[in-house]
Amino acid sequence: MAMANLLPRLNQLGQELQRITTPFLLFLVSLLLLSIFILFSSSKSGSKLKSPPSPTKLPLIGNLHQLGTLPHRSLGNLSKKHGPLMLLHLGQVPTLVVSSAEMAKEVMKTHDSVFCSRPKLTATNKLVYGGYDIGFSPYGEYWRQLRKLSVQELLSVKRVQQFQYAREEEVGEMVNNIRKACRGQSPINLSEMLIRASGNIMSRCVLGRKIVGENGCWFGELSRTVMTQLMVFSVEDFFPSFRWIDSLTGLTARLNKTFVKADGFLDLLIEEHRTANKEVDSKDFVDILLQCQKDSMLDFKLTRDNLKGILWDMLIGGSDTSSTALEWLMVELLRNSNVMARLQQEVRRVVGKKARVEVSDIEQMDYLKCVIKEALRLHPPGPLLLPRETIAAVELGGYHIPAKTRVLVNAFAIQRDPELWDRPEEFLPERFEGHSVDFKGQDFQFITFGGGRRVCPGMNMAVAAVQYELANLVYWFDWKLPSSESVLAETLDMTEVYGLTVRKNAHLHVVPLLYSP
Repeated sequence: MAMANLLPRLNQLGQELQRITTPFLLFLVSLLLLSIFILFSSSKSGSKLKSPPSPTKLPLIGNLHQLGTLPHRSLGNLSKKHGPLMLLHLGQVPTLVVSSAEMAKEVMKTHDSVFCSRPKLTATNKLVYGGYDIGFSPYGEYWRQLRKLSVQELLSVKRVQQFQYAREEEVGEMVNNIRKACRGQSPINLSEMLIRASGNIMSRCVLGRKIVGENGCWFGELSRTVMTQLMVFSVEDFFPSFRWIDSLTGLTARLNKTFVKADGFLDLLIEEHRTANKEVDSKDFVDILLQCQKDSMLDFKLTRDNLKGILWDMLIGGSDTSSTALEWLMVELLRNSNVMARLQQEVRRVVGKKARVEVSDIEQMDYLKCVIKEALRLHPPGPLLLPRETIAAVELGGYHIPAKTRVLVNAFAIQRDPELWDRPEEFLPERFEGHSVDFKGQDFQFITFGGGRRVCPGMNMAVAAVQYELANLVYWFDWKLPSSESVLAETLDMTEVYGLTVRKNAHLHVVPLLYSP
């Protein structure tokens, strides 16, 4: 009897279970089929989105192991094998490397509006106040207004001309110090002198006074530390979830130490300007920034950190690039005595027996300008231009480049491309004679200062300083290497130290010999 009642009950439960589970199973099957369809569709459509060629990558780290200690050289060698557009997988970060003039033009002109932003990097966030300066700021209205203000008040051609007095006085002081060394024909540390002169020229333009005294070059050392650390390897930049490793390696502590020094120095400068009573005509760039902050002259609030970030850009960017360029310039002149002799002949002919080199003299020195161009071609101070980041997806050279892709334009590789330059590894200033190729951002085989919206705004300031300093160095002095080092200039140490600017590893020690016109 009990069994007879149980069987109908079990049958009823089975029907209820089937009624409940059948829709659920159908839902699961439908979901599975939909997932397969989406996956198939995305893979099919993805096959149409062609990515640039890539070197073989390793698990987890991708292509990080191929960067090397001198990335501009390592990436240049990789591009010879994989092409002018190369996609690297640097940890979790896709990075496009551009190594041809044609593709650089596409990035910095044709599609400039897509490639004009900056990625957020660990070092810039720490050392440059969150990256809201000018050089590292993401593209937008904030960057546009600050760049316009900086160009108008400090970096325009007119303003650069007005600051000629600072260049003349600081270079004059450097020349006098070198004269003293000539008496005993003893070697001088020319690198240190160039750092000091460039730092003081820029600080007088920005701050209204010099910041590097004769008895110390601490600012130059600090600026070079900053330029090196801005491009230092950070785990967080490539593996954001493993940022804690930077603390274990000591990177975080090193960045903090540098930041504290720089931040305290900038705080003192700002307070000094806040408390000073100046006439309108004597106001410098810091005073103008403070006035903008006080009167709300911009469409956003200019914070104290914004002020410090902008000042750091001007002081370091303007001084370190100039001193680095001059250092490489003098190295190449020492290694190429025929170029040195021709340059000195031109400069001394134009200046004659005048008491000082004048700006009007430099306008007549065509070969000097060729020498500077060739040095900047062979040794661009920043061989990998400041990293960019795509704002949106774009097609470049027949390849699909997604949004938020990091982009490195390798000026070093482009400016040594044998398809663009005859005997590209040689120092040949004559290649620029009779040619209009220039570094102002329109000739993409020569992009020392970048191009497009993010072209270096301080180009005019840097070139004016380099021209005037070089003309004085080769006019007033003959140069030779210390006999204790080597009698062969070709053996000069050319080892590079990588950073935002790539400088010579060992300081340049030379013996100056006074020239009597």
